[in-house]
Amino acid sequence: MAWWRFGGARLGQPGQPGRHDQPAEPGEHGQPGRLVEKDSAGPASRTGRLDPKRLGQLGEDAACRCLKKAGMKILARNYRCPGGEIDIIALDPSTGRTSQAETIVFVEVKTRAAETPAGPEAAIDAHKRGQVVKAAKYYLRHYPTKGYLTRYDIVAVIIPPGKEQEPTVRHIQKAF
Repeated sequence: MAWWRFGGARLGQPGQPGRHDQPAEPGEHGQPGRLVEKDSAGPASRTGRLDPKRLGQLGEDAACRCLKKAGMKILARNYRCPGGEIDIIALDPSTGRTSQAETIVFVEVKTRAAETPAGPEAAIDAHKRGQVVKAAKYYLRHYPTKGYLTRYDIVAVIIPPGKEQEPTVRHIQKAF
């Protein structure tokens, strides 16, 4: 679904207040600009930057590849429940060799288009960690998970503009 944007603010649907059926003429700062349709399916905007949803999807795809390469099995992606949302739920069988139990891993993925001094993982604050833990507890109550260990990981992904096929991926185990 495409949302209409005007000056950076989301507008209503046709016939609703705030919706402009005709594009306005481009103007100077502070004057009406033009109406732009944002297409979430498109890979990049005119500036070459990826749409945030597309960037997140590419990041989650890269995270899944990283986790599978590490021997994990992906159980769910974008798991939503009344407690919140978890980007990836995976099963790590490697822990079964040492502790006689496999581990269910709840993974939060953060993707950025450029490296920052603190990295994408710094955006996962205490509130977000709490939401992930709450959603994980919901998952553990509603699925047969007795006998499994649990772990919370972060996968930080950096996808520079124009290099969607070459992301940098950091997997941080036991992140919280």
